[in-house]
Amino acid sequence: MFIKELRRVSALATVTVRVDAETKAAATAIVEGLGLDLSTAVRAFMKQIVLRRAVPLVLEYPPDDPFDSPANRAALRESIAQADRGEFAMVTTLDELEAAAA
Repeated sequence: MFIKELRRVSALATVTVRVDAETKAAATAIVEGLGLDLSTAVRAFMKQIVLRRAVPLVLEYPPDDPFDSPANRAALRESIAQADRGEFAMVTTLDELEAAAA
């Protein structure tokens, strides 16, 4: 049985991924901080795809994004509602904007 396992492992394939140098360097630093190399991290990612039969990613804004907050979302919804009601001022300079907001 051990020999069958060795044969299965020895049948490796090469995967080539194109990514910008900055992303590769940042990802490498993160996985090395976890004690892995980039190839091992990519293999683990692919194994998780197979095990879960899904892509194990959460696609969302980072939680530390200062713009994407409940307060800003509420303010944006209110601004859209005001514009829909025609409650807005046309301004062309920062001074005009500050005066309209006062």
